[in-house]
Amino acid sequence: MRKNFGAKAMVYPMPVLIIGSYDEYGVPNAMNAAWGGISEETEISICVSEDHKTTANILKTGAFTVSAADADNVIAADYVGIVSGNKVPDKIAKAGWTAVKSEAVNAPVFAELPFVLECRLKSYDEESCRLVGEIVNVSVDERVLTDGKVDLTKFRPITYDPANHAYVTLGECVGKAFSDGRKLKEE
Repeated sequence: MRKNFGAKAMVYPMPVLIIGSYDEYGVPNAMNAAWGGISEETEISICVSEDHKTTANILKTGAFTVSAADADNVIAADYVGIVSGNKVPDKIAKAGWTAVKSEAVNAPVFAELPFVLECRLKSYDEESCRLVGEIVNVSVDERVLTDGKVDLTKFRPITYDPANHAYVTLGECVGKAFSDGRKLKEE
C-alpha cells in the first residue's frame, strides 16, 4: 500500500544550503535554501527568488558561496532562513558566524561551516528563479577530514525533512558506491 501526497516540493535527502554573498559595501549576508543541487560536473543550481537580498547581492557581485549546514549549526542555519537580510542587516553577527573572504571568489566563507563551494555566477533566470553557479573551488575544514577525505561522521551534515518540517543528520554508511551493485552484475 502507498499513500499519494500530490505534487509537493519533496525529495530526500533535501540539502540545507547556506548561500553566502556580499552586498555592494562588502557586508556579508547568508540565507538558507533547500531547493538546490549539483547540475553539472562543476555547476550548482539553486531556486532563489529575486526578492531575496542574497539574489540582489549575487547579481551585483557575480559570486557566492554555498555551505552545507551541519548539526553544530542547526539553530544559526535555521535563523538565516527565517530572517530577511532586507530587514536585518546584522544577520551574520546574530547567527554567531564569522565571515572570511573566500580566496577564490568575492563572497564570504563562514568559518563555522566546515564545507563550502565557492562559486561564480553563471546565470540567473528571474522567471524560474534558477540561480546557476560555476564551482571554482571546494573548501573543507580539516576538522571534518579523515585521511584527507570528508568524514560524514565528523561533518554531520543536515538534511531538511519537508514532510515533518525537521532537520535530520546524515552520516551512516550503508554501502559502497560503484561497488556493491557488482554482486548483481556478476550473476
